Amino acid sequence: MKNTIVPLFGLALLCAELPSAFAQDKKEEVCNDRKDDDGDGLVDCGDADCFESEACKTSGGLENTNELCHDFIDNDDDGAVDCEDMDCNGPGVTACQGSWKGAIEGTGAEGTGAGMSSDLPELQEGMTVEDLIGRFGDIDGERNDFVCSDGVDNDGDGAVDCADHGCRFDPNVTVCRGMPGLRFSIVANAYQAFDFETEQSDTRFRRLQLRTFGPIPGIQDSFFILSMLVERTPRLTFAMFTMPIYRAHKISLNSGGGGLSNALVLSVHKNPLLDPAFYVYNAFEAGNGAALEFTGPIVAGFMDYRMFVAGGGGRFNGNIGGRFLNFDQLNYAWGVGGQVAFYLAGRFDRWDSRYLYTEVPHGLTAYVGARFDEREFDRFPAVNVNVLWRWWIFEASVEAYGKRELAFGAWQAAFNVMAGVLIWPKHLFLAGDFGMFRATEYDEVLPDAAQSELTRVADQEGFRVALHWYIWRNNGLLSLFYRNERSERALRNEPDRRTNELRLEAQVRF
Repeated sequence: MKNTIVPLFGLALLCAELPSAFAQDKKEEVCNDRKDDDGDGLVDCGDADCFESEACKTSGGLENTNELCHDFIDNDDDGAVDCEDMDCNGPGVTACQGSWKGAIEGTGAEGTGAGMSSDLPELQEGMTVEDLIGRFGDIDGERNDFVCSDGVDNDGDGAVDCADHGCRFDPNVTVCRGMPGLRFSIVANAYQAFDFETEQSDTRFRRLQLRTFGPIPGIQDSFFILSMLVERTPRLTFAMFTMPIYRAHKISLNSGGGGLSNALVLSVHKNPLLDPAFYVYNAFEAGNGAALEFTGPIVAGFMDYRMFVAGGGGRFNGNIGGRFLNFDQLNYAWGVGGQVAFYLAGRFDRWDSRYLYTEVPHGLTAYVGARFDEREFDRFPAVNVNVLWRWWIFEASVEAYGKRELAFGAWQAAFNVMAGVLIWPKHLFLAGDFGMFRATEYDEVLPDAAQSELTRVADQEGFRVALHWYIWRNNGLLSLFYRNERSERALRNEPDRRTNELRLEAQVRF
């Protein structure tokens, strides 16, 4: 593994230099015009080109005014810049309040940009601030907590993070509400289900997810998130700490994120089919215990890279806090991989919610990646392609995964196609998907020790449909969901497993 990690770090350093090569010696020439002059994603005094500029010299004294709290300068030289400085939390300072200011005067809508209301166009009758996203100069490329806290103008519309309409007014973005300190979020799902195959009913809380997230104190343009599931045995399931290392390039330490498919780390409140498609990741993602990732731009605004090295142990190694071993198996797993994102039109980020709440501009993004995994019984290279598209009231995605199992010889592949339509903006959203997993027989006989791990992979196919009613903005939903799936258990000499389920599910998220 050592021979693999060394070139991986070398490649990360090489990619960190690529943006300057594409920029062809461009520099941030005007350091107080609120524009990204050299196209590297960093604006004015946030760009290293401006560090020696007179416009970026510290003024001395406390950072306690709107002007000093959003100028990218550590004016009091205490190591905290702008809204990370506690002085910016004082009375009368509104520049750090993001999108939360209560009602817009005369409209009854919520979410004006605090301290920024003067730059908003006049809302027409029947409009709310969500309708400003993608209009009036907004490109609509920043719509999730990750890109809204990275200090970069990701979509190139001249507005950084909480100044962007998407960050200020999209209900999915929470880091721009109130002071940008520690945030807390809850997602709760309860359902009534009936399976026509087994003729059994079920009523319960299916998901209760608690999350805390925000900037890491004292580190500009950083982000962390801790996610816990408490509907059964309380357990911390995901942790991530992201810090800048050079310009817009970042390093991330996380649990379980070292993979190509984002299905495992997308929260349930971002998946319109309520759960990830099991067959897309079952045979391909290891559920790593910890991963180290490098991310950043190759061509600013058009192409990003992501590279990772990850490891974990135990049959169930996706949770935090150690490993679970059974059958006397060490089952240590490690993997390395990389992925490139192409923003072909607008920006549809892999962290964005797949729900449509209002009409959206055109966005088309393609992710292409490869990885190599080594497990106790399984060793394989794999490739992944994921294309995300949305426009107006429509949305679609296609994800495909393929691998060659080297230890015992087998080809395995899976795909999922999802489509959605916003039937009634801010009220009804319909989504559906279809996909399957297929595998060839193993070329060699599996040893007994590997049976429990490798024979659980089964041919699977199915489709799902969900109709979502937004009861209160997109914080409360009522969903009618149908699932029809078949799993062929030939490798384990078991009868096929069929699911024919209808359920009514309520979701609250805040």
